[in-house]
Amino acid sequence: MSLNVDISRLMSRLEILSGFNATPGKGITRFSYSPEDREARKYLEALFSSMGLKTTVDGAGNIRARLEGSDPGAPAVLSGSHIDTVLHGGKYDGAVGTLGAIEAVQAIMESGLPRRCPLEVAMFAEEEGSNFGSTLAGSKALVGKYTLAHMEKLKTPEGKSMAGLLREGGYAPESMADNLLRPETIKAMVELHIEQSVVLESRGVPVGIVEAVAGIRVLEIRIKGVPNHAGATPMTLRQDPLAAGARLMGTIEDLAKKSATGSTVATVGKILCRPNVSNIIPEEVTFTVDIRDVQEAGIESVAAGIEKAAEALAASRDVSVDVVHISESAPVLLDGHIAGVTETCARRRNFRYARMNSGAVHDACMFAPLVPTGMIFIPSKGGRSHVPEEFTGKEDIGKGVSLLADVLYELSK
Repeated sequence: MSLNVDISRLMSRLEILSGFNATPGKGITRFSYSPEDREARKYLEALFSSMGLKTTVDGAGNIRARLEGSDPGAPAVLSGSHIDTVLHGGKYDGAVGTLGAIEAVQAIMESGLPRRCPLEVAMFAEEEGSNFGSTLAGSKALVGKYTLAHMEKLKTPEGKSMAGLLREGGYAPESMADNLLRPETIKAMVELHIEQSVVLESRGVPVGIVEAVAGIRVLEIRIKGVPNHAGATPMTLRQDPLAAGARLMGTIEDLAKKSATGSTVATVGKILCRPNVSNIIPEEVTFTVDIRDVQEAGIESVAAGIEKAAEALAASRDVSVDVVHISESAPVLLDGHIAGVTETCARRRNFRYARMNSGAVHDACMFAPLVPTGMIFIPSKGGRSHVPEEFTGKEDIGKGVSLLADVLYELSK
């Protein structure tokens, strides 16, 4: 059974949602708990009300809207994503998954087909981490990974806590302990998302069935040398932490390229140089390394290689090198049965598809250890995301939402 979604209705809603924006003409900026976010939430809640869905909002600002099935005691099939953005981001990241879930549920409603299980649409707060530098904060609170203590400690650059912002918005973060996700009430969770990479576009495939999400390890490399005059210090007598760091960065790239798993990526991101003056050999250089792989072995291999290279570099360059572990999350395997259902539905519609992995983390990752979880990807033009140029075509969105509707219905029967 293939359901009929109204893609024009969805695209119209996407345009309305993109209007709740703090930076018109410079991409979309809609941080969680901001005035723009509050207006966007009102819009979503009005949609839920018009569909006759029962809406609840928890103490972290997550919204859930429920359509009952024929068996009110049956576990629900859940779908949704986020609507918050990065600074000057795009209008598709998260929003397509949230509005796509709404459209999928509406298509199921309008079909009149019988269902045993309830359907739920969710909008998860603070996925991007734009406020506090910590991603997936809303879904982490929902599954109990973030407690009230965590929400008190998470701070904006201006010093406002997540808990404080929630209270200012009329939410009760203290209530989260009594409103955690109960796994027995959820049969399955399926998230639709733009890919944010080039794999689907490069293959000419409109749909991705996600099998795993990469784990992440973040390291900080701190290299200390001896500051000195840029002109008076001979090259052979320098203890230059920036030159040493450049060598190590090249080694990190090589380690990732030669990883035995073939799926490891490593990125040198934030770089700080002190004193950062053109005519002084630096005293200290600090940079981050983001290592990702769907296999833990790949992450371990690159991290161990960095440790070994850092030790050798310190000896050969006469600098001190410290490798500091900042954070880590394990790879996430998604549910094989849901992937199979998705594949069956794609074949039924004659959609080309690819089984693939995700290098980016998503709200679905918080659910996967607790309930059967799946993800559907649709292409991102040029692989670009988190920028104003982010784009996914109407036809691809239509295919993704149509497939999502079919999968949700199959799981809810």
